[in-house]
Amino acid sequence: MCGGAPKVSQISACTPVQLDLVSKTRGVVAAEEFFSGLPPPAKNKYTYGALLNCYCKELMKDKALSHFDKMDELGYVTSLSFNNLMSLYMRSGEPQKVPHLVELMKRRSISLSPFTYHIWMNGCASLGDLDEVERIYEEMKTEHRIGWQTYSNLAAIYVKVKDFEKAEMMLKEMEKRVKPRERVAYHSLLGLYAGTGNLGEVHRVWNSLKSVSPVTNFSYLVMLSTLRRLNDIEGLTKCFKEWEASCVSYDVRLAGVCVRAYLGQNMVEEAALMFEGASRRSERPLFRIEEMFMLYFLKKHQLDAAVRHLEAALSEVKGDEWRPSPQVVGAFLKYYEEETDMDGVDELYKILKAMNFDDSWIKTCINAAKASPETDPILKEDDPQNYRAQEN
Repeated sequence: MCGGAPKVSQISACTPVQLDLVSKTRGVVAAEEFFSGLPPPAKNKYTYGALLNCYCKELMKDKALSHFDKMDELGYVTSLSFNNLMSLYMRSGEPQKVPHLVELMKRRSISLSPFTYHIWMNGCASLGDLDEVERIYEEMKTEHRIGWQTYSNLAAIYVKVKDFEKAEMMLKEMEKRVKPRERVAYHSLLGLYAGTGNLGEVHRVWNSLKSVSPVTNFSYLVMLSTLRRLNDIEGLTKCFKEWEASCVSYDVRLAGVCVRAYLGQNMVEEAALMFEGASRRSERPLFRIEEMFMLYFLKKHQLDAAVRHLEAALSEVKGDEWRPSPQVVGAFLKYYEEETDMDGVDELYKILKAMNFDDSWIKTCINAAKASPETDPILKEDDPQNYRAQEN
């Protein structure tokens, strides 16, 4: 265990994990304090690397670069350190800085991992240099035995630029390297074939997955989200019924994907029936699905229906377990400002105040809604490409 006073031999394995957990639960400042309080033997390349990772995750570029330089002085820099910096540059919109780091690694004879190559490819793709992406791929083939993850990465690059022919070539290569029970790889294939618009291949991969590996709730979630993206409502309905008939534990996320798909096709009655069925089987209120209906009806200029769903959600709230998201508040605000002659903020304030929300929360939420009014609250969750490493 990592608790108590670890022996020197335990420090390397123990403290990097602790530092990461401190950062996740209490923030970077607490992680810095934890690092500062470590005994000298514990301030090694592992804990230095863990703190660098914290800075990079939080996009704290100045601190990350300063810390990296300190690690360099101490001889603690590894390929992982470079990968962290590359990821920081990619996430902060500076892909042009990635090739320089790669060259620095090569000059120092630091081996490039497959992940390094992937970031390098993605950086060049972000700069629109697909010729360089392909050159990097050829270089990688001479240095590594390429696994399915590389072909998945390349396929995603080609999907983004809508070169579906090359994307599908990469996907065929990817399939050759996927082992039968690698569900994550199959999930990636589903999302990528969806990106090419090839519904037939999506169904083929799904049937292949079911033939070689037990499918989980999560697998069905990925498939349903994929079918929603391709507007295959018939296939989505069939897939949901198949899952519902055999599921051991009911997962409301799957019903949520179906509701979202039905509303996207203006199938309000089907969405309502799905919501009712999920509500009967769920042990908790379905606030996220209620929000889908609110956003839909406001977009359709049906204020009364949106308010009914808002009131229904609020009637089930216990304590502070749910408040309308900034996106929902923003949608109400937009409706009032566009559809009436009244001041939207004032009208929205009256509705929320009547429902016993305190003044400070209302003001905070309205300001947040103004800052990001167009974001769909579950858009990112419903993209299968975000499911690669999230199976639970």
